[in-house]
Amino acid sequence: MNARQKRLFEESLKKNPNLKMPSVDHQPPGELTDEDLVGDKTGRPQTASSTSADAGDEAPADQVGSVMTYFEEKGFGFLRPDAGGKDIFFHVSRLHQGQATELVPGARVSYDLGMDRNGKIAASSVRLLPPAEPVKA
Repeated sequence: MNARQKRLFEESLKKNPNLKMPSVDHQPPGELTDEDLVGDKTGRPQTASSTSADAGDEAPADQVGSVMTYFEEKGFGFLRPDAGGKDIFFHVSRLHQGQATELVPGARVSYDLGMDRNGKIAASSVRLLPPAEPVKA
């Protein structure tokens, strides 16, 4: 890891103290991988990788929130976590379940946290949740 990458990681660590330093030689379960990065990956080689759930490891809990803004022409937007805190950036390429046309303000989503190409916190593996049914009295 070069000095710039380390500095970016340390800045991200201040915003999210739960991040772990990715190792170069070995990726233990739960560490960030290339799949955790969001944004345009056309320059990256596409590899078939298994998720930690497929490997029998315990998967981290999904974050839940709602879409605050989505810029369809640009392919990105921001999510507001239910647990509070800063809004989270997401890119449409990380949408794993649902259609991009359903990314409207107020839409409920679950997501995993990752880092974008610049080392900033971003949502990865975004999944649209079904609308909540009204409670009958």
